[in-house]
Amino acid sequence: KNQCRKSGEPYISHPLNVAHIIADMELDLASLLTALLHDTVEDTNVTLGDIEEMFGGEISQCVDGVTKIAKIAFTSYEEQQSENYRKLILAMSKDIRVVLVKLADRLHNMRTLQYMPKEKQQRIARETMEIYAPLAHRLGIYTVKTELEDLCFMYLKPKKCEALEQQIKVAEVELKQYDEEVVVILERLMKEAGLGINSSLLVKGRTKGLWSIYNKMKRQGIELDDV
Repeated sequence: KNQCRKSGEPYISHPLNVAHIIADMELDLASLLTALLHDTVEDTNVTLGDIEEMFGGEISQCVDGVTKIAKIAFTSYEEQQSENYRKLILAMSKDIRVVLVKLADRLHNMRTLQYMPKEKQQRIARETMEIYAPLAHRLGIYTVKTELEDLCFMYLKPKKCEALEQQIKVAEVELKQYDEEVVVILERLMKEAGLGINSSLLVKGRTKGLWSIYNKMKRQGIELDDV
């Protein structure tokens, strides 16, 4: 009660947003409850015993798991050490839902990182890029992985991120025109082949994240048009 985040919002807004991310992942009730309660032991007078008494052992164990991950002191982001941290998080989490809630927690923290001091923004973004984004990738949660990477990109390389974003906005207009031309051509070819068109033809493409595009351009020495 009466606690606020750096943004000025009531503190309850954070667990509610984390629970919303968990709901978008379509996880179970235990995961939602863990999301809502994940900071209570660390930030309030509520104990794990209290949680177990009110919500049961399954929820208290998950909350305990998230709390333990939060206490890990990340001291190095070298590639091998980051991999060790990722393995440690997975090993500590007897229930995979613990890791998923922690990823949701980190995602919301990254979404509101602008309210933190610049030095802390850099540290959290680096930690997220080296540990949590690869963890999301390993678990196959690509939407979370992509958003985490793009948010980190915005703080770690703001000028390059903004420049690439502007380039992509221009390219998206050209891509939409290209898609419309492809649809017309495919419809004509299908009619000529006697296949007929019973429903609208939909051409879909997979959108790469800003960080992924930047990495590919840098790694292969190519321009945006070649990605």
